[in-house]
Amino acid sequence: MEGLSERQYAARVGFSRGAIQKAKATGRLVLYADGSIDAVASDALRAESTDPSKTRKTPQPKLKPVPEAAVSAVGETLREQGMAAPPVGSGTTFLQARTANEVLKAQERRHRLQKLKGELVDKARAEALMFRLAREERDGWVTWPGRVAALMASELTAAMGDSNMVEAAVMQKALETHVRAHLDSLAEIRTGLG
Repeated sequence: MEGLSERQYAARVGFSRGAIQKAKATGRLVLYADGSIDAVASDALRAESTDPSKTRKTPQPKLKPVPEAAVSAVGETLREQGMAAPPVGSGTTFLQARTANEVLKAQERRHRLQKLKGELVDKARAEALMFRLAREERDGWVTWPGRVAALMASELTAAMGDSNMVEAAVMQKALETHVRAHLDSLAEIRTGLG
């Protein structure tokens, strides 16, 4: 066989065998005497006789640009793991992106496992619990002066003598003033769970 078979030529030019058979039957290919295809001459003949506007172009995949946030996230993930990260503004290689993806998947699995084991808690739930406990503590302190003012007044009166009597209402008012001032200063403290 001097030239290529139909299958070989089809594979070479990227057509189906049926398309090659059709081109052969209509005389659009150059053949050797044994019926095999002269590849170089057939390519030249096809190029001359083919209308470029009617040729199918191989569709190029439409690639969307990668957001800068995603590229920087890859760099952050790699740096957190002590690996080489691309400089800011330069491209990220596929290997770096794949490595970062695998690291993130491993971290996600570890967090999921820790949550299942009860080692991690839900942030919103923890904040709600902290808020509820702080409110209960504050409410306890706000009502405390009313509960202890009379007892403290009688203890002070007994300690200073009956001639220097301390009134329960005055004691309660003084305690409430100081407790509220202290609670106001505590209200400025903000605890965040990061």
